[in-house]
Amino acid sequence: MNIRMTTSAPSVLNTVAALRRQVAGWRRAGETVALVPTMGALHPGHLSLARLAMDRADRCIVSIFVNPTQFGPGEDFGSYPRSLEADIAQLRDIGVDAVFTPDATQMYPQGFATTIALKGPAEAGLEDKFRPTHFSGVATVVAKLLIQCMPDLAVFGEKDFQQLAVIRRLTADLDLPTTIFGAPTLREADGLAMSSRNVYLSPEERRVAPLLRETLGGTADVIAAGRDPGAAIERACEAIEQGGFKLDYLEFRDAASLGPAVRGQAARLLVAARIGRTRLIDNVAVSYGGGNEP
Repeated sequence: MNIRMTTSAPSVLNTVAALRRQVAGWRRAGETVALVPTMGALHPGHLSLARLAMDRADRCIVSIFVNPTQFGPGEDFGSYPRSLEADIAQLRDIGVDAVFTPDATQMYPQGFATTIALKGPAEAGLEDKFRPTHFSGVATVVAKLLIQCMPDLAVFGEKDFQQLAVIRRLTADLDLPTTIFGAPTLREADGLAMSSRNVYLSPEERRVAPLLRETLGGTADVIAAGRDPGAAIERACEAIEQGGFKLDYLEFRDAASLGPAVRGQAARLLVAARIGRTRLIDNVAVSYGGGNEP
């Protein structure tokens, strides 16, 4: 474990050239580098990712970039919460070494014309069914960040579980020399997964929102006890909709491929549902005949 005592301000890097100069200096000193990609509006869940990265590498960079290419028409790109100064202050307090804050012209300069075509876990019929351009935008920006920084490791949260699977597949398929770590979902005291979009919830919606995690956990327990997954999921869907949500999906999948769950292999329950104007996603691991998480 790397012990960090500093509370000095992290270097704030606005350009790819500045990022590469900083990383090159650390490399010359023989130091390892971790990257934590974010879209800002940081909460304790993001900070837990940065802490994990700092435990595993000598230097930690957190990127903050609200990536326009992963938002579809009618989504919340314009209203997505932005709080750069507060974000940098939080990262300073935990000892992050650098913050990469490019603007859109740095990431997508004039004439930019390249995207990444995806299959495998990006075509699992989960988020991709409802946000068909989302993972192309995610994969493109993550590939750019990994190539720009060339970190030894990068940390992503398990809350966006399909995204994590897509990034693991992307990194392996393109031979990118970065180890991808998935960090457990950090939750509020009542079980709600931490998310920058939770600020959209009204007080009444916030009261109801933990039903998603409660229902997932109960369903996972039923499946682990050997009951029929199909019947358990049907009951869970009814409970979620009766609780006031509009359900996009609740699926039981293999944890690695996101294909159908197979007894004896690691499995996940994944859910996406809307309450009011807020769309929430969550997932939990399921013990399905002895399968362990990858």
